[in-house]
Amino acid sequence: MKALLPLEDAQQRLISMARPLPAETIPIGDALGRYVAEDMFARRSQPAADMSAMDGYAIRFEDRDGPWQIAGECRAGSPPCPPIKAGQAARIFTGALMPDGANTVVMQENIERDGDKIRLISEPSPDQGHHVRHAGGDFKSGDIALQAGTYLNPAALAHGVMAGLGNLSTGQRPKVAILSTGDELVAPGADTLPHQIPASNDTMILAMLSQLPVLARSINRIKDDMDSICEALESASDCDVIVTIGGASVGDHDLVAPAFERLGGQTDFWKIAMKPGKPLMAGKLGNSIVLALPGNPVSAFVTATLFLLPLVRYLAGANSPMPVMQAAKACSTLPPTTQRAEWLRAKVDEDGINVFNSQDSAKLSILSAANALLFRPPNSPEQPIGATVSYIAI
Repeated sequence: MKALLPLEDAQQRLISMARPLPAETIPIGDALGRYVAEDMFARRSQPAADMSAMDGYAIRFEDRDGPWQIAGECRAGSPPCPPIKAGQAARIFTGALMPDGANTVVMQENIERDGDKIRLISEPSPDQGHHVRHAGGDFKSGDIALQAGTYLNPAALAHGVMAGLGNLSTGQRPKVAILSTGDELVAPGADTLPHQIPASNDTMILAMLSQLPVLARSINRIKDDMDSICEALESASDCDVIVTIGGASVGDHDLVAPAFERLGGQTDFWKIAMKPGKPLMAGKLGNSIVLALPGNPVSAFVTATLFLLPLVRYLAGANSPMPVMQAAKACSTLPPTTQRAEWLRAKVDEDGINVFNSQDSAKLSILSAANALLFRPPNSPEQPIGATVSYIAI
């Protein structure tokens, strides 16, 4: 019997089949969820000049003990107020430019004012530069503002805008087709006979992809016959990735692999040393990468998490496409594993991570209650309560 391919090897082989898509330049307001295609450099410094971090009074540090004569008022969004001289201070507000000659701000709460004169009442002599945001203190013109491969979340977009960028070079959105096969599938919400089930997998996979920069479409409820599957595969030939769900095993009605081969597809690997998700298949059909996921809902979810989502991230330009592993303390004893890696539905909280008693790969009720997939490497010994284990948040 041919040995099953180790999980990590399969992930790397899938990624090696792909190349990041070409870059495109888009307005920064349209770039949410994309990945930066090349290093983007700041066109300005932030702050552009010294400014106040507090409402108070701008002074010369040399005159730190006061008293001071008010010589002007500095407001945010206005040009700097006139320079101050020895013994003078300027009323200043948060975000206002520091006047020439001033290098320190005294908080207004620590000042007593009498007309145009102020004195220190409750603060020790201030430190030089206190409550001042210095020019370039956040970043300087010419610094890398957004590194290639960065995921553009709202904070990253704000950083880009502050750096003076109006357009960004990002990876293109991969085109993905989802083909869900099975005579037993019916449309969501339709009445079902005992031999039928609602087609949930394509809805689930589309929802998982919606969190990524992708152009996805679903070709669902394909009948278990060779011509129908071939026709569906050919209809998706314009896509970067074709995902099939179901029909990837070795039964008489599992026709994805034979249809794939009839059309000239080249299989790279089939069957992974993992549980659930063993019958995963990957290969090339024309210019498309074909990823055949198992039909059981949990198996489809786990393999999509470990293979499909990283592949899409990589195509879109991510510098770290693989899922992020985290650590937690086991709340129960974990039995030893065999030669297959295991991904267990679990619930993680402040006390640690609890594995659900049932791991049946058809039970969506447990998957929907889980917030983590606990990873058990192959050939692992028993792990006691309190052992540190790895998991992926879901």
